[in-house]
Amino acid sequence: MPDVPAPLRLTAEPGRLDAVVSALTGVSRSQVAGWIEGGHVEVAGQVVTKPSLKLRGGETLRVSPPPPPSAHVEPEHLPLDVIYEDEHLIAVNKPPGMVTHPAPGVVSGTLVNALLGRMRLPEQSGFDGPDGYRPGIVHRLDKDTSGVIVVAKTVAAHAALAAAFKDRQTRKTYLAIAAGRWKAERPVQVDAPIGRHPVQRQRMTVGGAQPREAQTLFIPLAAHPDGHGRTLALVRAQPRTGRTHQIRVHLAHLGSPILGDPVYGRESGATVRCALHAHFLSLPHPVSGEVLRLHAPVPDDLLSAWVGLGGEWQPVWEEEPRPGPDPEP
Repeated sequence: MPDVPAPLRLTAEPGRLDAVVSALTGVSRSQVAGWIEGGHVEVAGQVVTKPSLKLRGGETLRVSPPPPPSAHVEPEHLPLDVIYEDEHLIAVNKPPGMVTHPAPGVVSGTLVNALLGRMRLPEQSGFDGPDGYRPGIVHRLDKDTSGVIVVAKTVAAHAALAAAFKDRQTRKTYLAIAAGRWKAERPVQVDAPIGRHPVQRQRMTVGGAQPREAQTLFIPLAAHPDGHGRTLALVRAQPRTGRTHQIRVHLAHLGSPILGDPVYGRESGATVRCALHAHFLSLPHPVSGEVLRLHAPVPDDLLSAWVGLGGEWQPVWEEEPRPGPDPEP
């Protein structure tokens, strides 16, 4: 039998009950709505079963998540490149090709399988419909994106980390090889809402269906022509929001999709995967509040792709960047 998660006591923010609980716990809104309708949420000591209840802010919430269903996800003893670990969280340098968590059709070989092979993970996320089983997961990386990812080891750490991402207390820096019409020589800020593509539902696009705010700062490090009328650019990307495929969509929007991206650009003989790496992540520790600065070195395949295409590599790029000058709009 699965363990029953401990009740959570939260202080409400203004808004709909399901949206507020989702934001405070990091659990999807649809799953929270199920908890509310099942009588697992109290507002000021009273059980509430209406997800759309409006909160003024300041109310005391008691959330008693039901026991999670059996996940049928097997622990697997897969190698992990651990960047940082304590009793509250673990940070891993995820390799390209590894899916973050199980989903329909993908039940093995994921980061969650590998983590379950070495530790217990909090069950508060449970099944999340089509999003799969994601215990401890507070943010995700695409399958072919390598680099830093943080996973909570307790319910309390999950809630705190989810709040840090929601409140933009995190600082993320990615490294990408862009191929196309890159012309910028100074930082460029892209502020372009992203929504689901109206026809190709597996893709996101600038605009699209129900677009949401999306901001990314791009800092060019180096650029050179590829000999075929295009420009190759090594670019730092600092997303200030966390939309699905955000960096990939925004670079494609600039006319310079990521090298090897088969969805928003095209495949490349220089790399077998999308040339995107989560290079640095800083965030407050969920208990001490101390800022953790996490670094995943640039992997050999992206370094080889850049050098093989005629670029030069500067070791200083492995150092954590400081906030740069105000970008161009």
